Amino acid sequence: MDTFRSFFESISVFSLEELPFVVIALVLAFTVHEFAHAFVAYKFGDTTAKDQGRLTLNPVQHLDPFGTILILIAGFGWARPVPVMRSRFKNPRLAGILVSAAGPLSNFLIAFIAFGLFYFFVGVTGGGIPPFVIDLLQMIVELNILLFVFNLLPFPPLDGYRIIEDLSPPNVRVKMSQFEQYGILLFLVLVITPLDQYTIWPFLNTGMSATGQAFSTIYGTIFSIFS
Repeated sequence: MDTFRSFFESISVFSLEELPFVVIALVLAFTVHEFAHAFVAYKFGDTTAKDQGRLTLNPVQHLDPFGTILILIAGFGWARPVPVMRSRFKNPRLAGILVSAAGPLSNFLIAFIAFGLFYFFVGVTGGGIPPFVIDLLQMIVELNILLFVFNLLPFPPLDGYRIIEDLSPPNVRVKMSQFEQYGILLFLVLVITPLDQYTIWPFLNTGMSATGQAFSTIYGTIFSIFS
């Protein structure tokens, strides 16, 4: 067991004790994120995801094996992208923005709910529940806030880039499409090299801290009113 622990922790950014919580949090986050994309696209008239069995909360339909394993090892990864056909939208620009925003916002909502439960159990009741529940809620909050902020980065193929793309005038959108492959390459360089410590992570840390502080303020206000 000690040998396995040493091996796992030598290749992973997470400890062996964290692994069950990370897996549950990731499955929840990735599944709801992709379902949200599929659901909003369907509501705007694109049945592509539904036709391919992606309008579901079944994790099997959304998880990418390699992307899931990579996030356990390297700290970043991906789910299976939901297929979207803009030509089927009645209002392509508005629909495109809302479909792209649905994924990150679903992670925001999960984190917000989990934070409320965490705040209630720890801050209001003072505990009294199994420690693993607290650890799980904390992991759900952290990973979903991370995914919320990360997916809003303005790099392809992230949702933040798609939102900017749909907000841009047609002539700018054409240019963005032409240079998208180079943007993906730049993004990969920033993520997998030490440059991430000076580019990606400062933004993520700031965004995650601000989101956590906002949650704390909101729930602190709510519970103080009813206490």
